Amino acid sequence: MKVIGIDPGLASTGVAVVYGNPNRISGYSFGTIRTSKDRPIASRLHHIYNEIQKIIHKELPDIIVIEDIFSLQKYPDSGITLGKVCGVLILSGYLNDVPTVEIPAKVAKQVLTGNGNATKNQVEKAVRHLLDRPTPIRPSHSADALSFAIIGLYRSQDRLNR
Repeated sequence: MKVIGIDPGLASTGVAVVYGNPNRISGYSFGTIRTSKDRPIASRLHHIYNEIQKIIHKELPDIIVIEDIFSLQKYPDSGITLGKVCGVLILSGYLNDVPTVEIPAKVAKQVLTGNGNATKNQVEKAVRHLLDRPTPIRPSHSADALSFAIIGLYRSQDRLNR
């Protein structure tokens, strides 16, 4: 089973690949898709689309797990922008016949740490522990992407039993 996890963002989209089975992670990789704030939004979305397409074609995942859209009351426009990025990512999965699901950050935190209000640092440490990785995962968007990929792998057993 191979899962791509994505932490969407217009400036920085974390992407991770985890493979194995629900009982054992066999391997992983991670990175970040960055865009320049000097570019128009359409150009930035196009760059994210092209990069995720390359990753999907290279990795041939069984599923893509994306952090669900959220909006901060203090910055309502951020939710709109995030929605545009998520739309591009969901479309990429669809066009490649890869099932794509969205999971709220609070759910991911609960699954990985037992606390739906865990900090980014707590999530990163939990991910590191699960991957048996001694060094920190940076940037934080990559650690978040790994968290979604791991959850997708763990939950794959549910899909396999159907």
